[in-house]
Amino acid sequence: MEIDKQQHSKDSVFFRDGRRRVDFVLSYVDDKDGERKQERRKVYEANLENVGLELETEDKSESEDGKTSFVKIHAPWEVLATYADVLKIKVPFKVNDIPDNKDTPMNWLSTPFRLPDHIMHPEPDYFTAPFNKSKSDFFLIDNQETFFPPSTRNRIVYYILSRCSYLKDECPDKDKKGIKRLLNNGTYTAAFPLHDSRYWTRSRDPNCESERYNLYKHWARFFCFFKEQPLDLVRKYYGEKIGIYFAWLGFYTEMLFFAAVVGTICFIYGFLTYDDNQWSKEICSEAIGGNIVMCPLCDKKCGYWKLITTCNSSWQSHLFDNVATVFFAIFMGIWVTLFLEFWKRRQARLEYEWDLVDFEEEQQQLQLRPEYETKCSKRKLNRITQEMEPYLPITSKCARLCLSGATVLFWISLIIACIIGVIAYRLAVYAAFASIMKDSPTAHLQVVGPLITPQLATSVTASCINFVIIMILNLMYEKVAIWITDMEIPKTHLEYENKLTVKMFLFQFVNYYSSCFYVAFFKGKFVGYPGNYIYMFGEWSKLRNEECDPGGCLIELTTQLVIVMTGKQVWGNIQEALVPWLRNWWGSRKARSHPESLYSRWEQDYDLQVFGQLGLFQEYLEMVIQFGFITLFVASFPLAPLLALFNNIIEVRVDSWKLTTQFRRPVAAKAHSIGAWQEILNGMAILSVVTNAFIVAFTSDMIPRLVYMYAYQPDGEMNMKGYINNSLSVFNISEFPEANSPEDGENPFWFNSSITTCRYRDYRYPPGHQKQYTHTMQFWHILAAKLAFIIIMEHVVFLVKFFVAWMIPDVPSDVRARIKRERYLVQEYLHDYEVERLKNQLSQNANDCTCAPMIYPSLPKHEVLSECL
Repeated sequence: MEIDKQQHSKDSVFFRDGRRRVDFVLSYVDDKDGERKQERRKVYEANLENVGLELETEDKSESEDGKTSFVKIHAPWEVLATYADVLKIKVPFKVNDIPDNKDTPMNWLSTPFRLPDHIMHPEPDYFTAPFNKSKSDFFLIDNQETFFPPSTRNRIVYYILSRCSYLKDECPDKDKKGIKRLLNNGTYTAAFPLHDSRYWTRSRDPNCESERYNLYKHWARFFCFFKEQPLDLVRKYYGEKIGIYFAWLGFYTEMLFFAAVVGTICFIYGFLTYDDNQWSKEICSEAIGGNIVMCPLCDKKCGYWKLITTCNSSWQSHLFDNVATVFFAIFMGIWVTLFLEFWKRRQARLEYEWDLVDFEEEQQQLQLRPEYETKCSKRKLNRITQEMEPYLPITSKCARLCLSGATVLFWISLIIACIIGVIAYRLAVYAAFASIMKDSPTAHLQVVGPLITPQLATSVTASCINFVIIMILNLMYEKVAIWITDMEIPKTHLEYENKLTVKMFLFQFVNYYSSCFYVAFFKGKFVGYPGNYIYMFGEWSKLRNEECDPGGCLIELTTQLVIVMTGKQVWGNIQEALVPWLRNWWGSRKARSHPESLYSRWEQDYDLQVFGQLGLFQEYLEMVIQFGFITLFVASFPLAPLLALFNNIIEVRVDSWKLTTQFRRPVAAKAHSIGAWQEILNGMAILSVVTNAFIVAFTSDMIPRLVYMYAYQPDGEMNMKGYINNSLSVFNISEFPEANSPEDGENPFWFNSSITTCRYRDYRYPPGHQKQYTHTMQFWHILAAKLAFIIIMEHVVFLVKFFVAWMIPDVPSDVRARIKRERYLVQEYLHDYEVERLKNQLSQNANDCTCAPMIYPSLPKHEVLSECL
């Protein structure tokens, strides 16, 4: 009996009979190319019905816009059972009776952070086994309609949709199949599973679970930021792939708390030791810093200046450049290892709890990409399955890989060229800003006047240009990366994502970190000395290499890191939350003027945004880039983990909010891990030890200060008195070449002919010495100390890392035992089931004949079961 649409359309996820569940929805709009598309749809839908799916069409006259038709798809039991067998979907056969010893001491402390048990664990814990259609009575099937959850149902239907042809059987073109191609050529406008209710209220249909409402209420609201995530419900509603992402993001955020606490303590140490900063006192002293005349920072347009002008930046630099920096760099090297090792354990537990153990092999063998099946015309025998399967010839594969590699190298070279261009811009405009701003009215402003400097103007404009270039290249490269990955024709979805992940990460790594690498390891390192400066493209270019900011390069690296990291995160969160909301608001504006009852469940979801195949990929990429900022350069900014922690607390809720409220329900997909991101994180963890050791040695002034205090302090005392004078070399002004000398009018009012020398940051012999302007022995001592520090720090941290990794097993012992126990019980119950079936068959046969009664064989059960242990 059909139910009137007006009575159930708002919340119904069922056919008109109110009984058959809508597992998938296809939509289309008739247009000028209608006949051809109509023929494709007719054949495709007929083929879907041939494989057993049931279809029901909502005419466009029934839709809210009067243009869109909807095809609702229902998978009956026979289809679900067949494909659950094909896909080896694990289903329950017995309630788990292994005692769960999760009681922890002081458990009551976590009560405020807990969620109701029916939300955290929406279904009992079962023993599961791959579904076998011929043994369906072995499994716990109470109701065939609800045995497979909606996420599993939509996954099975999408598997069928991806492989169903839209040409008649007699047509030879095997490439013409799959919903993806029909969406690309406009035959259908959308294909999606339905949400089970509106997010802000429960469904009025008692047969609907309203899991979306529960997710919104307990997970997707910002005021739940201090609560645990209902990961089991996320997995049940969205599938394991999305569940694994939120499990990883939540775990990463928890681990950031410890790094943030230690980083904050190191920052506070720098603040509390402010008054012990002897070198800043000397810079700010009128008697010392006020009398030291420094050489010009650029040719022609820059005049002489006094060291005291760097007083503010010197004090700021001490907040980050102190002894605690070394400790924090070592701590973060160990923290990264602990994070990765504990995540492996958490992931192993999830694999067991979510039935993902041994999943990868199934993924590789069974779930070939439809594109791979259609584009690989050649077939060969699989030695394992003994079946003919498509394959890509080795010559074709090599050619495609070479073209792909060359394309990636070209784009990375393009980024490097753009970065060099931005550096050239910085060098070219610095002199111009120095000349323009010398007499600028901003210089007389009381508070901000001293801060508006040529360095700041150059840095801000260069950063803006760099940001625009990053955005443009990101936009262009994303399309190129997808195109070349498609061209490689990966075999499985897992392989496709891994290939795309590597390409996108390599690009983003160079794009986001190159400016930080430049400031940390190149700026101020190759500048020469007065009278013999080094130029970027040779002396003809007149682009003299940049010197460090007067406060040192570490404070500039800190500034660069703060701007890029926080700017990216703030912009990313605004974009993630605001753009989908505005699009949905604009798309559903017409529907708001209609009565609610006319706006059906599938129309509501049709108006939402599409969570495409790169949706989760972009989320991982954003977090991994952030992970790079807080590990690769953390020695320059101990507060980076704290900023990342605040961002991630918001990120978890923003991601969950937009997924639950602003996007169509994604097709459920399985994944047993975070994929290629795991290896990328491991690689960054190793690289971070090297980069932080080099930052402490070469970007910070830590090593020169220690060498001075222990070996060059003139009074033999363990203090920093006289360090500033010792760290500056002397140059005779009369020896300046014409090309380097300041022009008339560029020098400050206090400069006169009585000043015959200027100072610069380096360790060189003074004029008049037989080795004038060559490096002193102190320079070589400092260089040796820097290299020794790098070797010692790297070895210490790597030894601790490897020891920690060895000490912490990847799979917890209780999980390993439970996996073995479950395998044993599965074999035991299957054995009992088979024996019972055999008895029943023999009993039936005995009733049909008059032969002597048969003695049932005593099967060696425990010999069979011992294999799984």
